[in-house]
Amino acid sequence: MDEAKWDEYIERAQRDLDSGKFKKDELEPKRETERELQVMRDAVFAGDPDWPALWRKAKLEPRLCDWRDKDHLGRWFERDPQGSRDALQRLWAPGDDLPPETDGQTVSTEEAVGRIRAFVPRLPDEIKGPGTRMRQISVLLMALGAERCPPFKTTEFQATYARLGYPRPSPDADEAGLYEHALRFLDRLIAEAQARGLDRPSDRLEAQSVVWVLAPRKKPDAESGDRTSNGSGQDSELDSEPCDLRALADDLLFDVEFLQQVETLLADKRQVIFQGPPGTGKTFAARKLAACLAGSAERVRLVQFHPSYAYEDFVQGYRPTLEGGQPGFKLRNGPLLDAAERARDEPDARHFLVIDEINRGNLAKVFGELYFLLEYRDEAMRLQYSDEPFSLPRNLYVIGTMNTADRSIALVDLALRRRFHFVEFHPDEPPVRGLLGRWLRKHAPDMAWVADVVDRANRELDDRQAAIGPSYFMKPDLNDDAVRRIWKHNVLPYLEEHLAGEHERLGGFDLDRLRASEPDDGAGADDAGD
Repeated sequence: MDEAKWDEYIERAQRDLDSGKFKKDELEPKRETERELQVMRDAVFAGDPDWPALWRKAKLEPRLCDWRDKDHLGRWFERDPQGSRDALQRLWAPGDDLPPETDGQTVSTEEAVGRIRAFVPRLPDEIKGPGTRMRQISVLLMALGAERCPPFKTTEFQATYARLGYPRPSPDADEAGLYEHALRFLDRLIAEAQARGLDRPSDRLEAQSVVWVLAPRKKPDAESGDRTSNGSGQDSELDSEPCDLRALADDLLFDVEFLQQVETLLADKRQVIFQGPPGTGKTFAARKLAACLAGSAERVRLVQFHPSYAYEDFVQGYRPTLEGGQPGFKLRNGPLLDAAERARDEPDARHFLVIDEINRGNLAKVFGELYFLLEYRDEAMRLQYSDEPFSLPRNLYVIGTMNTADRSIALVDLALRRRFHFVEFHPDEPPVRGLLGRWLRKHAPDMAWVADVVDRANRELDDRQAAIGPSYFMKPDLNDDAVRRIWKHNVLPYLEEHLAGEHERLGGFDLDRLRASEPDDGAGADDAGD
């Protein structure tokens, strides 16, 4: 054992643990997630049929469970409530195996391993890879007490093992093996601190938080042979190097020049808005591009505006709370301040805030003094609920999405428009023009006629701000019956709303009529070169 490495590591850990920021940023959010999960666990064992809804409603700490993890598990819970409930009961079963609260740091590691191995075979197929599965399982395990069963992330633990010269898990380790190795390391970290006369970290949650904070964020040099691995021989999805825009363009079926142009616009103002009618893939593209440029979905925060959304929700405000059983109010940061703090803690990485449906909020009310700060990143102001000066870090970028068919577009005033670059997502121009045709040729070549039908419908509609977007039909296993269902239950209701008072025009959007129409040689809407 390299004593000098442990000395330096624990000395650094002690400084962080003693800071109020560590408690506020690391421990409190994780304990809040623990409480949310314990409510869900109680509902599962009580037989509450609405327990899957608790997962969707839970405001889980996003660094532990990002939108992809939450969505994958949420869809499983809703699709198979009985099967997923049975699986969770195996993971969360009450019993004498759980040690007393006072003995949290010596939780039965063997029992945790057994629970994980009973749970894993019941996970849905879309959750791939031991490292990914164990990250999600570890969050669920927090319902048993985060001080006993803390969250796990492969990247941070592997980097810490390398830093301290601690043995890594076997390359063949399964989910339970990865977690068992991590728990034994956390116990070792606690013991090493105690051997140096320190009383912190005092439990596994504190020790895990130290690992999180002190883990290097840069990907090691590939030539050094010290790549961050997930324990199964594969590079972790959390590597921090930005992805290849060409690869992303191939995935999105966009021209790479379009993505490069958006990157240039972000470098200029640090804020862009994707605007276009519904179904044009604005939010999907925004999240994909943000994760690519950031190098990790962990550095992307998603928020959706709506008419009741306020400054206190987005920036900072007092929220109801219970302290010692007494009601009161506590000042809490919103997603904007959380994203800014994370960006400031990692100044060499790009962080993103994606604001979906940005024009549905009362923007002057939601943004407040951010109108100034978005433009002047090097200056600070006092926020409404704080005496401390605040500025937006230059490495925090904002991508908004705006539905041009929404009448609330008028609420986007010139002051905000001047602070954002606007990027068009319309079916009659790149990157959306021809997108459906390209997707169908790749995924459902027998259904290529659908792209022609959508183009004809949009020419009949003659309103580019409300055109029918391609994503309605970019579905797996698309066939004639699916197209008819989509047209009847999605497209026609949308058109009826848009053409209110013009009922006679709806006859022009009959699916069979459009399909039988002769193609318009001059349209060029599905040009393969776009």
